[in-house]
Amino acid sequence: MEAFLIEYLPILLFMGIALGMGLAMVIASYLLARQRPDSEKVSAYECGFEAFDDARSKFDVRFYLVAILFIIFDLEVAFLFPWAIALGDIGLFGFWSMVVFLGLLTVGFVYEWKKGALEWE
Repeated sequence: MEAFLIEYLPILLFMGIALGMGLAMVIASYLLARQRPDSEKVSAYECGFEAFDDARSKFDVRFYLVAILFIIFDLEVAFLFPWAIALGDIGLFGFWSMVVFLGLLTVGFVYEWKKGALEWE
């Protein structure tokens, strides 16, 4: 049992060093950096709404549509990598299954595009 656990020692050391370096960098930046936020730092950045506002305010739906599109295409990539590796083993059925999958994603994307969901006014 001890020989089995000793094999995990490098992983444990790596995790400990990574955690220690991460904590050291966060603490060092907190201690050494100037903590003076200005109006530019607290302005709306990626999400399109003010960073420090009422938590119960309404959000623009288009932000969520773009987020859902990102998730869809992120999942597409997650399916494409294993498919590309196993393409030689799965044959024509696997190829055409992925073509149908990509076609459905393309139809959904074109539909959303034609509806104007991606237009920021």
